[in-house]
Amino acid sequence: MPLYPPSYYNTAQPTPSWWQASASEPAPLCPALEGDETCDVAVIGAGYTGLSAALHLARDHGLSVRVLEAGYPGWGASGRNGGFCCIGGAKLSYQAMIRRFGLEETRAFFGVQRAAVDLVRAMAQDEGIDLAAGDAQGEVCLAHRPNRAKELQEEGAFLARNFGVEARWLSREALAEAGLRSSLHGGLFLPQGFGLHPLNYARGLARAALAHGAVIHGHSQVIGWAREGRVHRLATDRGSLRAAQVLLATNGYEHGTLLPAQERQRLPVLSSIIVTRLLSAEERREQGWQATTLAYDSRDLLHYFRLLPDGRFLFGGRGGVSGRPGETARQRRWMEARFRSFFPAWRAVPFTHFWNGLACLAADRLPHIGPIEGLPGAHQAFAYHGNGVALATWAGKAVAEQIAGRAPHLPAPLRQAAAAFPVPALRKLYLRSAYFGLRLRDELL
Repeated sequence: MPLYPPSYYNTAQPTPSWWQASASEPAPLCPALEGDETCDVAVIGAGYTGLSAALHLARDHGLSVRVLEAGYPGWGASGRNGGFCCIGGAKLSYQAMIRRFGLEETRAFFGVQRAAVDLVRAMAQDEGIDLAAGDAQGEVCLAHRPNRAKELQEEGAFLARNFGVEARWLSREALAEAGLRSSLHGGLFLPQGFGLHPLNYARGLARAALAHGAVIHGHSQVIGWAREGRVHRLATDRGSLRAAQVLLATNGYEHGTLLPAQERQRLPVLSSIIVTRLLSAEERREQGWQATTLAYDSRDLLHYFRLLPDGRFLFGGRGGVSGRPGETARQRRWMEARFRSFFPAWRAVPFTHFWNGLACLAADRLPHIGPIEGLPGAHQAFAYHGNGVALATWAGKAVAEQIAGRAPHLPAPLRQAAAAFPVPALRKLYLRSAYFGLRLRDELL
């Protein structure tokens, strides 16, 4: 049962995002599935996970693969996110991971995240994908309250000690010297990560997968899934596809019509983005924010933001539970107010684009990659917690290796069986309660 209004699942409606308006990668031709077809591997969902898997299955393993997508490549989160290609993907703290899995497994998971960022760069270079990345390198977490500065400095020391990260604390003055002046209170700089154009990347992955022999069917929503002997049969409104193996790669847009048990493992959450008009060089100098470094604040309900290579400014944030128009309008006003408090020199700058979409959380706050229990030949990868540009790409490659029989080593935090949320019908109530507590902590503690 979908958690949000029908408009969030209307694949005929393009997202009115800046990425749609500015994409340089042309939309690939992906005709709908017609009639009955067969292949080695069927992939449900043409986001980063599904497209990466399709590319690697066809290019590296020589398998026939078809992708079934309800909309078009990059229609969901993969084409409308903030373009942060960086370390992340879990909401469970590294300290908690170490207590649960041990230091070595947690280090291995951190290594996967580093490798995921490198994989995006390598795939873009190998396949000629225009990432429109500009010169952005690294990311900075900014203290939204003075008392968060100490926490971030301690986090930097922890990352350096346990994972060898070259984390640097930058005072408010040092940030200003680096072209990152705001009303925030210093920040922790990490050298990994870079910004990209997310829809360009999704379309580029699709183009590369097609070039290597994969077939992508747009506007081919899977409406039925049955097991026929050793073969899976996927039905759309105009055809069917039989495959020995299937990858479910729908992430936050899975809403229980195919596998209700998998839908109960997911908590889709809203994330929204606003983008300003083009800022002049003088306006950027006046505010003192001139670098394209990826940035986000230290809130649990964080804001994330970046100066885009062309001079516009992107500002995103979590929040909202119902997805109804009135709540969405309030969320936009809240974000605009936050933006103006962070960047007072831009208090009169108008916004040209606003959009939102669904990220995906898991009950244990970890990403999940692996087989679907009780359904031989079926696999899934999901729950990147709003930071899946790099990790979803890596997950697609890892699942492709699993399907091809290569059995890649997955660190313990990635190979855990996903649990359902307790009383899944109450997931929105959990979310509302969690947001209330997190907002209090963010603003008062």
